[in-house]
Amino acid sequence: MSKERHFSPLKAGLIIGASIGAAAGIYGTLFVKKNQTIKPDQILATIKKAFLAEGPIEGSWIEHDPVFVDHIVQESKAYNGGIVRYEGDELVVYEFLADADSGAILNITQLESQA
Repeated sequence: MSKERHFSPLKAGLIIGASIGAAAGIYGTLFVKKNQTIKPDQILATIKKAFLAEGPIEGSWIEHDPVFVDHIVQESKAYNGGIVRYEGDELVVYEFLADADSGAILNITQLESQA
């Protein structure tokens, strides 16, 4: 005896609906991750950790509103920030520009002493 398989519109509809839902969920997750920026405080913590490896820090700051900068071939969002520390007996200020999407440091500059 052989069993015949019958086409079931209900099962087909459920399979198609589940497939569309899964695809939309995956696309939505990837879209959100691609367009998500790293929090400024996380970027500052990473930069402070690198500076702390060389010595204590007196102060630090980061702007929470990103600026738009021309970077290589496209415009990207970045955060301005700074680190203040003593090097010997001199207070030294560093300013940095960090990519808002990846957290990578785009530029770091030691400011001239005001003394």
